[in-house]
Amino acid sequence: MRGFEDILGQEAIIKHFNDAISTGKISHAYILAGEEGSGKHLLASRCAAALLCPDEGPCRPCGNCSSCVQAEAGTNPDIIYVTHEKQLISVGDIRSQVVEDIQLKPYVGKYKIYIIDEAERMNEQAQNALLKTLEEPPAYAVIFLLAANTGSFLPTILSRCITLPLKPVKTDAVAELLTSRYNLPDYMARTCASFSGGSIGKAIRYAGDEEFLKTRDEVVRIMSDIDRMTHAELMGSLSFFGDDKSRGNDPHKVDDYLDLTSLWLRDLLMYKATQDKNRLIFHDSINEIKRHAALRSFENINKALEAVEETRARLRSFVYFDIAMEMLLTALRTV
Repeated sequence: MRGFEDILGQEAIIKHFNDAISTGKISHAYILAGEEGSGKHLLASRCAAALLCPDEGPCRPCGNCSSCVQAEAGTNPDIIYVTHEKQLISVGDIRSQVVEDIQLKPYVGKYKIYIIDEAERMNEQAQNALLKTLEEPPAYAVIFLLAANTGSFLPTILSRCITLPLKPVKTDAVAELLTSRYNLPDYMARTCASFSGGSIGKAIRYAGDEEFLKTRDEVVRIMSDIDRMTHAELMGSLSFFGDDKSRGNDPHKVDDYLDLTSLWLRDLLMYKATQDKNRLIFHDSINEIKRHAALRSFENINKALEAVEETRARLRSFVYFDIAMEMLLTALRTV
């Protein structure tokens, strides 16, 4: 570990932190907002290491001092990763791991840093407990809230944090990373990069995940023929996801399916608007994309995209999987 050289596409955020460290104007609370795989955790960990690194040079974290070595290993006592065992982060989690612990001064460094991953999962009571700390934080405290989105945060939380949204990384940069660091063939690197939506974490996972390619093929099959399939055939396609236990063993499968469905629909919009096949992600499905683009209106495709997002919301709200997916497939077939 040395500096931020290996973090791609987040130059504005890195500059913000470098300027803050060099001037000593560190905020007590930051929200790093970006979807899964966008690099929030790596960026927060690297910023924490930089804050604690005693090196006065421009390349903090230096990667050589004991503080940096511990930060890289995840054992620096002044960097606390807040954990939770349930779906939601409870008030007990925040009180025991942040509110009470923060009263103890740093062990070695100048700062004591808390990194709360999936912070959007904090329930209202947990957010209110954290709010009291954000209102009167100790001088040495820095809190990073990592979230896929900020919509579930209380306005009072948002007003006391600096929100830094992570930007998607350009497809070419992601593909280059996959070929140079993971020795992926160029065609496979570009495929994974295109489907990642600018998320390096997703691209890396796709590169080593055969199930992703199977999910892609299933989405192509369903979306190509959805207007020709009976209701029974659509419901039969849900067997692709297996039972509750097997879905639990592969938590990304449903998310990938929804992501890929959205990308297919966006390809329809792109082709309908531009007639440019070179701008498509599903290059090998051009004939079916042409057919559906001709059949569907812009309003129709946008309603289909809304149906996908409504399904995400239903699944987060613990609606039964089969019911949520039946509603989606029925909507996709009838819009």
